[in-house]
Amino acid sequence: MNKTLAISFSLKNTYRVNGILFSLKQIPLLKRLLPATLYKVKGLKIFANILSVLWEILSAFIGKFLYFITMVCGIGILYQALPSNQVFLHILLVLTVIGSFANTHLFNPTKDKYYAMILMRMDARKYTLVNYIYAILKGIIGFLPFTILFGMYRDVPLWFCILLPFCIAGMKLIYAAVSLWDYEKRGFGYNENKLSKYVWGGLALLLCIAYIPPAVGFALPSAVSMILFLACIPLGAAGLKKVLTFQDYYAINQELLFGLTNQMDSSAQRQLAKQVSEKKISADTSITSSRKGFEYLNELFIKRHKKILWNSTKKISCVCAFLVATVLVIIYLMPEARADLNRIVMTWLPYFVFIMYAINRGMNFTQALFMNCDHSLLTYSFYKQPNFILRLFQIRLREIMKINAVPALVIGGGLALILFASGGTDNPLNYVVLIVSVLCMSLFFSIHYLTVYYLLQPYNAGTELKSGTYRIIMSVTYLVCFALMRLRMPIMIFGLMTIVFCVLYSIAASVLVYRFAPKTFRIRI
Repeated sequence: MNKTLAISFSLKNTYRVNGILFSLKQIPLLKRLLPATLYKVKGLKIFANILSVLWEILSAFIGKFLYFITMVCGIGILYQALPSNQVFLHILLVLTVIGSFANTHLFNPTKDKYYAMILMRMDARKYTLVNYIYAILKGIIGFLPFTILFGMYRDVPLWFCILLPFCIAGMKLIYAAVSLWDYEKRGFGYNENKLSKYVWGGLALLLCIAYIPPAVGFALPSAVSMILFLACIPLGAAGLKKVLTFQDYYAINQELLFGLTNQMDSSAQRQLAKQVSEKKISADTSITSSRKGFEYLNELFIKRHKKILWNSTKKISCVCAFLVATVLVIIYLMPEARADLNRIVMTWLPYFVFIMYAINRGMNFTQALFMNCDHSLLTYSFYKQPNFILRLFQIRLREIMKINAVPALVIGGGLALILFASGGTDNPLNYVVLIVSVLCMSLFFSIHYLTVYYLLQPYNAGTELKSGTYRIIMSVTYLVCFALMRLRMPIMIFGLMTIVFCVLYSIAASVLVYRFAPKTFRIRI
């Protein structure tokens, strides 16, 4: 087992180090400094190995911290009417149920499994068990400091906070055992990366159970949540026995990795991506346009790709409208909650930067542009002339703004309605600033994604993301948006700052695209 674990770590570390070195090579400032024989430089490989080990350690804690600060405690503080420990345990229990089937570790097809079991012919049972047990132990260690920190802050007893990581691990083991029993019975393996529509429906239902009942004044009693959590320890032990005694790990992993095997081949990946994309593109030959030039090209693209570009936006808008309606109903049924909700709307506007970041469709839009348009047209020199690039950039910006503006209007208008229904404001201009600032957040992310796409063009011919700089910029964007969640500022101040920043960013983006995109807007090798 120790040898299997050592080989597993070595394998995972090797392709992670290669990935780090490749990303460094993609950063413009470093590209000229780093040698062509980058992968042979011992010092850089040592540096990449140190980064890889640090990431392995930090990854045990960072995700758990973000999970508690946002999904559990971040939203939990909105429910002031109920005891804090009751809300904390209620939300954590339901989210743990979701995590037991959405993040199993055991049924996740990954590259290291493909390399080890398919290419290197390692013992599938030993490899799977060693890595699964390691993942469970890593999860327990990663959860422990945060269940103690956040749990005690929410008045949960220390002894139970210590046991919580083992309860969470137990629930994962229960689901893993049930899935293995189901495989033995039906012969079909579970794949957490390919959830069925029924599983997605169950996930949505569980999210509603986690967050809506506390909003209307109900949560599972603390004692009930604690009993259900503690029951997961003995049940998890029984599940562990099933996991350890299951014999057919090669067959179940072979089924899991079948799709990944095809994806590892670049030509097969391009063909698969093309087929998936083509299914969503309208083949209606009657689609046409009366416009000219790039406007003609853009209108045909938007009409033919309507399903890709607009379906998710419509669904997001419907969900946002439903949530706004739910809050308005709560205000009507629970007048005592009005003051708290009014205070939240008046000072929590920075929080919605992260929400607008999460629902923005900029990345999907640019992926569709490259896959179904730019990867062909970029082979023509006229397509990269500064005037043409800027013109098409402006046209596309207008379209992505339309797509992102729909949920932004629903959220901005909904917040204005909630503000009015919860007691209003002394300054009527707050309503206008609230709506306009949310629209400007949407506009910023529309400009941001399209600008970065034009300046870095991160995709190769197989639509794989190959730019290290692009990843860095997207990561920084995420971190800034996440940091703003903790900021509290009046609507008028933050709203005006948002509007001004958006205007300045729009001007800067246009200048940068005009000056640099003719050189950077190209297909990566």
